[in-house]
Amino acid sequence: MKNTPANSSTDLSARIAHSLRDAILDGSLIVGDRLPSESDLSEQFSVSRSTVREALKRLAAQNLIRTQRGATGGAFVNHLSYAEAHNQQITTSTLLLSMNAISFDTACEARYALERACAPLAARRRTAGQLDILRAEITRQGQPDLTDEAFCASDVAFHRALVDAAGNPVLSYQLAGAVEAMQPLMNMITFTARSRVQIIALHGQIADALERSDAAGTDAALVGLENYTRDLARTVLAARAAAL
Repeated sequence: MKNTPANSSTDLSARIAHSLRDAILDGSLIVGDRLPSESDLSEQFSVSRSTVREALKRLAAQNLIRTQRGATGGAFVNHLSYAEAHNQQITTSTLLLSMNAISFDTACEARYALERACAPLAARRRTAGQLDILRAEITRQGQPDLTDEAFCASDVAFHRALVDAAGNPVLSYQLAGAVEAMQPLMNMITFTARSRVQIIALHGQIADALERSDAAGTDAALVGLENYTRDLARTVLAARAAAL
């Protein structure tokens, strides 16, 4: 692979995007503010307009800015919602896990520590609709013809509903990476050996505790699920190592 020169247009556009991103994050540019024009940014950073456009594309891809056509158009600081940031969080977490060879135990510890933080809030704030989602996923998981892929998707949906039941969008956003990136990773390792019956039973304990508004019971059921998952992974990984 050819080395990219330090002053390449790609490198320059990344630096411009980073500078504008910092201005948004530190409040120098606030929601609704119009960014300087392409020509002004080109002069400010001493680069071509094509390099500026590439920088703006980077910011738009992160949902930090939106563009508007017409006489009153331009690039404006976007109002970033948690829903819009959700997929970015999952993608970032997935890449970090895959690129940094995070151990199963480390991922499992982080994922359940974060989810257990939601237990007391979810026990107080869960709605009837959220309980219905949890129960529906448990029913789905018990279908005899459900594929491993569909079971994994239902598993993620169940835990996402538990996190959302905490009623805190910041927690939901932060745990998007923990649940929706780590859970599939853990399922990939354990799906061949896991007992659906046992997982469904533990999910049932979680739903029952939430229905009773029992924070301690919810936490205990999550601890039980974590212990089962970690023990199962150790068994699977040890068997794989022995077979080598």
